Amino acid sequence: MKKYKVNVNGTVYEVTVEAMDGAAPVAAAPAAAAPAPAAPAGGEKVTSPMPGTILDVRVQNGSAVKKGDILFILEAMKMENEIMAPCDGTAASVSVTKGATVESGTLLCVLG
Repeated sequence: MKKYKVNVNGTVYEVTVEAMDGAAPVAAAPAAAAPAPAAPAGGEKVTSPMPGTILDVRVQNGSAVKKGDILFILEAMKMENEIMAPCDGTAASVSVTKGATVESGTLLCVLG
């Protein structure tokens, strides 16, 4: 804990700040990334990055896709977000339809 004096518009405030250990968030990031290498064995999973509504599905089962191709249009917070293919492959399974409401992390499709 460190104490600081802060002057805001002529008023002095005494503030106590607790030092956070920076190692915990760094350790959490690799743990979240760990499932990614396992995905290519059964296919690359494409998930929703945020809650929203699927406005358009631009891929079908068996469709060949290239890295960067737009797979879905997701409306979230009144903005249209393009969900793109993370790699080249074939759509092994499409899990959502146009108009579906999805949560963050919902499986949208698997690329084989």
